[in-house]
Amino acid sequence: MSAETAEVQAFLDGDGGTGGGLGRLVLNRPRALNALTHGMVTALRATLDEWAADDRVRAVVLTGSGERGLCAGADLRAMHRDVTAGGAGTRAFFRDEYRLNALIAEYPKPYVAVMGGITMGGGVGLSAHGAVRIVTERSVVAMPETRIGLVPDVGGSRLLARAPGESGTHLGLTSASMGPGDALLCGFADHFVPSARIPELLAALARSTDPAATVAAHAEPAPPSALGAHREWIDACYAADTVEEIVERLLDSGVPEAKEACELVLGNSPTAVKVTLAALRRARALPSLRAVLDQEYRVSCAALEGPDLVEGIRAQVVDKDRDPHWSPRTLAEVAEADVARFLAPREGDELGLG
Repeated sequence: MSAETAEVQAFLDGDGGTGGGLGRLVLNRPRALNALTHGMVTALRATLDEWAADDRVRAVVLTGSGERGLCAGADLRAMHRDVTAGGAGTRAFFRDEYRLNALIAEYPKPYVAVMGGITMGGGVGLSAHGAVRIVTERSVVAMPETRIGLVPDVGGSRLLARAPGESGTHLGLTSASMGPGDALLCGFADHFVPSARIPELLAALARSTDPAATVAAHAEPAPPSALGAHREWIDACYAADTVEEIVERLLDSGVPEAKEACELVLGNSPTAVKVTLAALRRARALPSLRAVLDQEYRVSCAALEGPDLVEGIRAQVVDKDRDPHWSPRTLAEVAEADVARFLAPREGDELGLG
């Protein structure tokens, strides 16, 4: 496959001697919003392993091709086909993807991610664990898994659990999106750089021996966080012990935005929402990203065996009728034992990172 058609473009930019040496990774499926395939994950891993040992490479930068975004997440159409056939391919995809997320977090060289445009799910996993994370005015960042019957993964449950107050719980249960100011507030990004300055920044990074300082020099004040203005009711409502109580508090708050959030929670998979709350609360106590990824792998493998993931992808991506028929259909029908099953260690579902 030629460099022009490869799903991941990898090349060196700049002088590998005293002038820098930048490893450029470009996700190259613009018509699919750079959605991740297993082959892309494998290619990214192989390149990063190679560049870690290459003295010419002083830093790595990740971008996405096209104008719409860095990465919309996994290729859900391919996942739907695989899960309806048994899910063995998706299980292997999750395993390799989560291991790649751990590598990015521990990468021995500066790893810079430009989270331009849509950056969701698997796109967050490729970017938000990097050493330097950049958002632009076009950034739309989200962990939207509960909308398709899945639970926040790719290390996203750790990011959400560590967000200020209960803002991460709100984002995880509703699948709501963050603008650039929100992403900075919640710890998903470090710097705001206007999209018009990104080409100039990339050129500077190719010459730089201090990528963090170079990005900081190009950064500007970010737009205000819309989420930050709602922290009072978010923290009060989402501090409850159960999803049912969260829903009750949202409805009783008298805040229009809280009622809208309640409708989003109730529209998502009841099972996924309950498991997400439990996973986020557990993630707060886990010692490392590796431990969180181990937990996420167990949860994701369990989701492959239930009905909601296939149904959620069908409703949102395949048929696009936006009318998922969840099973169970209500929060009350999801028992504590059902939630515990997702989180319990099972033979064969060990990622082996922790």
